Amino acid sequence: EVQLVESGGGSVQAGGSLRLSCAVSGFAFDDYAIGWFRQAPGKEREGVSCVSSSGESLYYADSVKGRFTISSDNAKNTVFLQMNSLKPEDTAVYYCAAVFKYYYCSSYLFGSWGQGTQVTVSS
Repeated sequence: EVQLVESGGGSVQAGGSLRLSCAVSGFAFDDYAIGWFRQAPGKEREGVSCVSSSGESLYYADSVKGRFTISSDNAKNTVFLQMNSLKPEDTAVYYCAAVFKYYYCSSYLFGSWGQGTQVTVSS
């Protein structure tokens, strides 16, 4: 059974940092692209950062470039999203997702999803 479990969300003040984790199981971690997505109330789910299975293709949304970093620990089948200089507009539920064949960082193309973790940034 494919499982993705996010953790690390919480409430921080603007300018603060959080590190999200996505623990994956049930599939060959090295063969899948992993993405981080977020959805704020009343808004569509958007791609935040994605990394292909080889690590060669890396995507960051313009709104998070220079502030967020995606990384992985293949030995632990875990993907991280380090979020620095957080802003109130980063407030959302953050999801990690996986796909076998990666084209680009769109939620419509990712088939396996975690349950999400809430990130709240106050001003």
